[in-house]
Amino acid sequence: MNLKQHTQAIFRQQFSHEPDITIKAPGRVNLIGEHTDYNDGFVLPCAIDYETVISGGKRDDRQIRVIAADYENQQDIFSLDEPIVPHAQYRWADYVRGVVKHLQLRHADFGGADLVISGNVPQGAGLSSSASLEVAVGQALQSLYQLPLSGVELALNGQEAENQFVGCNCGIMDQLISALGEQDHALLIDCRTLETRAVPLPDNVAVVIINSNVKRGLVDSEYNTRRQQCETAARFFGVKALRDVDPDLFFSIQDELDPVVAKRARHVISENERTLAAADALAAGNLKLMGQLMHESHISMRDDFEITVPPIDSLVDIVKSVIGEQGGVRMTGGGFGGCIVALMPNSLVEQVRAAVAQEYPAYSGGRTETFYVCQASQGAGLC
Repeated sequence: MNLKQHTQAIFRQQFSHEPDITIKAPGRVNLIGEHTDYNDGFVLPCAIDYETVISGGKRDDRQIRVIAADYENQQDIFSLDEPIVPHAQYRWADYVRGVVKHLQLRHADFGGADLVISGNVPQGAGLSSSASLEVAVGQALQSLYQLPLSGVELALNGQEAENQFVGCNCGIMDQLISALGEQDHALLIDCRTLETRAVPLPDNVAVVIINSNVKRGLVDSEYNTRRQQCETAARFFGVKALRDVDPDLFFSIQDELDPVVAKRARHVISENERTLAAADALAAGNLKLMGQLMHESHISMRDDFEITVPPIDSLVDIVKSVIGEQGGVRMTGGGFGGCIVALMPNSLVEQVRAAVAQEYPAYSGGRTETFYVCQASQGAGLC
């Protein structure tokens, strides 16, 4: 039984009628462009075929009733006519409540709803299970009540809910790619203007995500430190964000910066250039150049931004030893553990899987990896 059938069956069982709609919103992986989003830079993610699915129906009152199929059908009920506050127990419910509250703040005109939610985006792996949930809830209410909201607005609404209601700092990339992703394409996103450009992935190329299963310790405190260092560098150059620093100017006077701040800025400035070049390389079907850019990105994250850990570096090396110049591999996500992403010909996937299974535990204290073979997928919508 797939997620659509699963949520529809639980909806019928719980509410004794058919749902009005079933929608989906995908998770994502970022191919290149790391820690550039909050510096007003460029990112190149794709939506993946792991997703959150919601079956929903209108109610004739002002209640929102939500069932979390993946949490033993835990239920949350709240009213649109009372102040929406965080749930006393259920963390998942805060994402739903936050999205609904911020839709209200946008003066969206909607009534009550019954919602059943299920998903298969791995949690805690840096594949944006939370953004997928936020966009899915917004999409469900938009579909039920024909709300005049664009995909960009649904994404911004999800980001606001996560920042202001749930209390997690995040950029806009995760929600935007979940809302706007295109089948068989990555999306070049300008994180300042929110303009996007669809970039076709070459035929017969697999998007492989490998979870190191190294838990992402320190990520929040280190993230905040990196963010402050980037802001310090931007102030030094007298610009709004590092995106505005000319690379030639930076390299001519980087020695005047604090050495650590200079390293952080060097990563962001060079990563923006790599991301723009990567979009062109992918569009031209040049996997060799794409692989070179992904390699440079990983080295920059390791040496300048200092957010990789030894098991991640080893995982990248193992994959690189198999695919050579036929694709690319790098860490993806916030850092200090989590996942790597690789682009490779479909014909090499099983060879990579075998090499990683055989070699990775020796570099990771006996940990085993989790291996996902994905397709670049369509963004949120009816399913």
